[in-house]
Amino acid sequence: MATMIIEGERVEAASGRTYEVHNPATGEVVDSVPDGGPEDVERAARAAAEAQKTWGRLSAGERRQILHRAAAHMLGKVDEIAEMLTKEQGKTILESRIEARRFGENIAWYGDLADKIHGDYVNLPDPQSFGLVLRRPIGVTGAIVPWNFPLTLAANKIAPSIAAGNCVVLKPASTTPLSTLRCVEALIEGGLPEGVVNVVLGHRAGEAIVTNPIIGKVALTGSTPTGKQVMAQAAPYLKKVTLELGGSDPCIVLDDANLEAAAKAISTGRFFNCGQACLAIKRLYVQEGVYDRLLELLVERARKLKPGNGLDPASRMGPMHSETQRAEVEAQVQDALERGARVVYGGGRPQGPEYERGWFLNPTILVDVPQDSRMLTEEVFGPALPVVRIKDLDQGLELANRSSFGLGSSIWTSSMRSAHRAVLELEAGYTWVNALQVAHDELPFGGTKESGFGKEHGIEAFLQYTEQKSVVYGLVD
Repeated sequence: MATMIIEGERVEAASGRTYEVHNPATGEVVDSVPDGGPEDVERAARAAAEAQKTWGRLSAGERRQILHRAAAHMLGKVDEIAEMLTKEQGKTILESRIEARRFGENIAWYGDLADKIHGDYVNLPDPQSFGLVLRRPIGVTGAIVPWNFPLTLAANKIAPSIAAGNCVVLKPASTTPLSTLRCVEALIEGGLPEGVVNVVLGHRAGEAIVTNPIIGKVALTGSTPTGKQVMAQAAPYLKKVTLELGGSDPCIVLDDANLEAAAKAISTGRFFNCGQACLAIKRLYVQEGVYDRLLELLVERARKLKPGNGLDPASRMGPMHSETQRAEVEAQVQDALERGARVVYGGGRPQGPEYERGWFLNPTILVDVPQDSRMLTEEVFGPALPVVRIKDLDQGLELANRSSFGLGSSIWTSSMRSAHRAVLELEAGYTWVNALQVAHDELPFGGTKESGFGKEHGIEAFLQYTEQKSVVYGLVD
């Protein structure tokens, strides 16, 4: 049975309760894990606070060296971790290898940054004094991570926090804890001091992290309703929060776009990880002159996406993560069909004995989707793409912004004027122009509107795990 990690020790839940983790492709039990709760979070927070006394006082250069050694050791375990991730999450082994590598690379990236952040020297009106602005660690931070990209989204929170000198209490999603545990174990094996990252599992652990008074900041990736709940629970403690929430990313394709490149990027951006991505392209708006041709290219690409067990190298798209998630996407597609939409490719579940025990769903492309349908007003977290015909950029921008979400967005065009206008007017925290939707470490990532606030990635994420302190030095004889 897998165990939690508190102060470097492998421990069971204080209650003794456990639960099972299942493979979404087969329904088989992958492992049993502790079902932790407030008592375990309290122990982990105290362990982190104790480790903070040493970790926070190390020089930035020492932290950089430790993080590089730990990341290098973890990257040597990628194949082992990727197989575990596929078994518990369902994604293809190729996608899992990419994600496992991203975890280690993110730790190393912020390790590089650890000793390159500086404060400020400030001239003051009094010539006998001067000011400094220091950046200091917050202390113990909390991280709550979902199941769709459990390693990537854990690293987004762990890496900047520990590089800035904080210690962490991490809660993975209840259905995908195993690969995260192995990543943290590998970091500790590689020299990360015990207690710097503590991992608590269980259905009750998330709320306990938000309300634990030792934990000074919480970063969450989750749904918008969950984010609102976290804000409310954190408010009595005046706790800092970073919220990366839901999204319904629009993509606009104009008549002058490179259609081959656009089709490739859109297909990847919609169907990667079986469409279960915050930044997936979820609404596609195509100008009339290229609508039919782009639709043909997208259908050609969708035909190549063979669903299957993620451990099978021939699979190009794994199952949905859960029965509940599949049912939700099916209901959204059905709502669109009842309102007059048509399926031009896919739809339904793949047939055959290999699909009977898993949560598989065919890649689906729909047209004539009404604006009031659930597929265009809600977040669709699965492999279904609504394609909408537009007259021009004006209409594309108006429809793209007709959403409560504002996470990612993209446009395909050869016109710099159109591209720049889209960059200025799309209501989103991220816009890609003629580019695949990849969130780069070098750029801040976060949403607007009901997609949350605060930044992950970039120098900005590091800074949000620090507090500024002003200092005045008086010059006396």
